[in-house]
Amino acid sequence: MIDPSALFSHAQEWLFETLIEPVAFQFGMGNLLEDGYTATGWLIAGLLQIATLVLLIGPAQRLWPAEQVKDRAAVRVDILYTLLHRLGLFKLVMFFTVESWLTDGIGLLRARGMPTLHLDELWPGVTDQALVSFCIYLVIFDFIGYLVHRAQHQWNWWWQLHAVHHSQRQMTMWSDDRNHLLDSALTDAIFVLLAILIGVASSQFVLLVAISQLMQSLQHANLRWGFGRVGERLVISPRFHRRHHAIGIGHEAGTRGPLKGVNFGVLFPWWDSLLGSADYAGQFEATGIRDQVQAGRDYGRGFWDQQWLALKRLARRG
Repeated sequence: MIDPSALFSHAQEWLFETLIEPVAFQFGMGNLLEDGYTATGWLIAGLLQIATLVLLIGPAQRLWPAEQVKDRAAVRVDILYTLLHRLGLFKLVMFFTVESWLTDGIGLLRARGMPTLHLDELWPGVTDQALVSFCIYLVIFDFIGYLVHRAQHQWNWWWQLHAVHHSQRQMTMWSDDRNHLLDSALTDAIFVLLAILIGVASSQFVLLVAISQLMQSLQHANLRWGFGRVGERLVISPRFHRRHHAIGIGHEAGTRGPLKGVNFGVLFPWWDSLLGSADYAGQFEATGIRDQVQAGRDYGRGFWDQQWLALKRLARRG
């Protein structure tokens, strides 16, 4: 039986030894080989994701679209966001800045006696401990992702950044990574800190992030897909998540009292159902932000416009 993790490791080793390692020595960066090996893993994971988007989800969008895509220029900007994040470029910058500081800080605390949590040991005695630990970490990451996403909508200052994501009115499989860079840096730092605290291995972390990203690309895809009455309550579908992006519904207060929006789940709708934020009534509504549609507020057409206008909104808090 073919072991996908073994194939991934072989590909990572081959690419690293063939390309990354010689380049590192050529430019006198031999001291960064370990970091380069990790970056190679992110690159391969990103290439596999993009191949899946182009070869599988893209054709599905053309066969079962939720709407006709008219604004191709807006989609091209989303592709830029996707390449920036999925090919490891953003991750590389974060690794040498925020993540490096977090790692050093946690290392200092551990040297002073802070214990390392090993949540994968909660279920001892099973045959495939690696699979069990991966599932435990996936559920934990998903729950934290739900809380972070809910905070992005509840806290006004964070919404000013997160609004970049919601301002896309032509959602496609490329829309998941359409985020303000500061927003991405904050969420990335939270999950890196979580991974360090609970003892996630670097190879597991790459796989956790890659699976999460690919599933979120499917959720954002321009697909008229639902997973049925039972399936919708097990895994988040494009229909369920599109409700979250619906104009005047997915990210505004009013429908659920003080709760600003619905359907905050990342991979699983369980947390929405348990914590009162689930809305299964969506029927592939139009997406965007109310003041963008009704008042013509400008959220930016190009990459740098979107980044700059978000900072201006943050400075004004609205």
